[in-house]
Amino acid sequence: MDDQSRNLILATVLSFAVILVWFLLFPPPPPEEPAVTEAEVAETVADEGLAVPPAAGEASGEAPEAPAPARAEIPRVEIDTPSLFGSLSLAGGRIDDLSLRDYRVTVDDDSPNVRLFIPAGSEHAYYAVHGWRPAGGLSHDAVPGPNTLWELESGETLTPDTPVTLRWDNGAGLIFRRTVAVDEQFMFTITQTVENTTDAEVRLAPYGIIARHGMPPDLMGFFILHEGVVGVMDGSLSEIDYSALMKMAEHEVEGVPAEVIDVSSDGWLGFTDHYWMSTLIPPSGQAFSAVAKYNPVSDTFQTDARLPVVSVAPGATAEASTRLFAGAKEWATIRDYQENLGIDRFVDSIDWGWFFFLTKPIFWVLHQFNALIGNMGWAIIGLTVAIKIILFPLAYKSYVSMSRMKALQPELEKIKERTGGDSAKLQQEMMALYKREKVNPAAGCLPILLQIPIFFSLYKVIFVTIELRHAPFFGWIEDLSAPDPTSILNLFGLLPWDAPGPDSFFFIFSIGVWPILLGISMWLQQRLNPTPADRTQAMIFNWMPWVFMFMLGTFASGLVIYWVANNVITFIQQYTIMRSQGVKPDVLGNIAATFRRTRKAE
Repeated sequence: MDDQSRNLILATVLSFAVILVWFLLFPPPPPEEPAVTEAEVAETVADEGLAVPPAAGEASGEAPEAPAPARAEIPRVEIDTPSLFGSLSLAGGRIDDLSLRDYRVTVDDDSPNVRLFIPAGSEHAYYAVHGWRPAGGLSHDAVPGPNTLWELESGETLTPDTPVTLRWDNGAGLIFRRTVAVDEQFMFTITQTVENTTDAEVRLAPYGIIARHGMPPDLMGFFILHEGVVGVMDGSLSEIDYSALMKMAEHEVEGVPAEVIDVSSDGWLGFTDHYWMSTLIPPSGQAFSAVAKYNPVSDTFQTDARLPVVSVAPGATAEASTRLFAGAKEWATIRDYQENLGIDRFVDSIDWGWFFFLTKPIFWVLHQFNALIGNMGWAIIGLTVAIKIILFPLAYKSYVSMSRMKALQPELEKIKERTGGDSAKLQQEMMALYKREKVNPAAGCLPILLQIPIFFSLYKVIFVTIELRHAPFFGWIEDLSAPDPTSILNLFGLLPWDAPGPDSFFFIFSIGVWPILLGISMWLQQRLNPTPADRTQAMIFNWMPWVFMFMLGTFASGLVIYWVANNVITFIQQYTIMRSQGVKPDVLGNIAATFRRTRKAE
């Protein structure tokens, strides 16, 4: 490899390092939020800060606050499914107590289950409630509110086989029923009916609300992950973070208190966290208004799905059905809902990012390998092999070109002697030699350039997908989404003290086994070529593996495993191809030369 090729590779690798540091320290600005669609929607605030709007186009007025029953006296209905457990409250018919059966807070077996919904009045309350908005002069007392005490008409425990039905009679001729069903994963179906036994037509509109009080306690706040409101409206993905909702509330005096989007046919919206999500899903083809807002008085974030007003003739019954997803963002589960229930772009509730054209296929390959092998760590190594196979034709040309460059070293040395210090003439004769021998000095950099977007895409996949969360590899790696838990600072567990945690200054020096393997594999890969004659270049090349070791040491172990596997395969490929071209890399000799130069420099 000549100086020009080596300089180009060095510049590429350093550029990668600069991009990585910049990417971490100075994230790109968030995308512009979609423009607000103005809607003539008035709203009144009921108990606990829950905003329940009157029907669109109807006159607004202060709704009398329903007295909230003492929480200890409120009856509840148990929820028991293969994936969920908890209860719903007969006060408002809220689904407000929900935990995930298959997910725990930490990797410990005795760790508590992840809790998604929390009842109102508790810290970090988070729940879903459905109801009807009055219209056509109908009073608020005539429809059930967020605190209306329902009675259980049928069913005892909500399971996939036994839905429950709630009933409320307003005492003025309207009888409301709400049937709640749930499948074996994370999808609820809420069917609301109103029976009109009066002698006059009534008008009202169904709605669904998801409310969460205060910022989520486990908010990541990391630019690579979207947390907040997510939804798809008429085919367009919308993402609004919590700070954006709060800014909208600050401008309420200017008439922009909320994000309101009128959806003509298909859509859904709700809140997304790192791994969990709750969304309101009106029926396919149903027009509705999607609303996202923040109430600074009660510190409540809220999303609404407001369906159009319906007219119910005397003696008639009206029905409205809405789905509620509340659970883990499992790719296979969400994809099945998208395909089988016709939920438009539901799989995009997972934050695939700007490189979605890479992150989606990368995850698909990981998913397939994991299904085949049964271990996500080996699936990552399988993905590495697949990527190297796909890129092999390019890598072959690259390493062949590098081998030819190495074979031209004697001729290049003659050119340097002949041209003396005339750099312009040196470059001219070198380019003429490359052209005559059909050698591309930049070819060796192409595989490195292609690795950069693949690396970032895999980093995104490992960070955002729940399938990597708490996924073990072997030995001490019990969570591929977390850094290697071993540490050189306690000799990998041999010394009687714990390694520094993420909050410690020394955490960056707490390098584990896999990051060390990363540094060693990168260093050995460099030894396929002699140490550069230039002292500055030699120093940079010698330090680069160990700098990367510390830079990537705190990254997810799954990403480090990929990088180690990539280095090992690259070493084997390059060594084999170079020998096939008549070049015999002297790895041991180059290692010895490196140490000699290091001692000489000292």
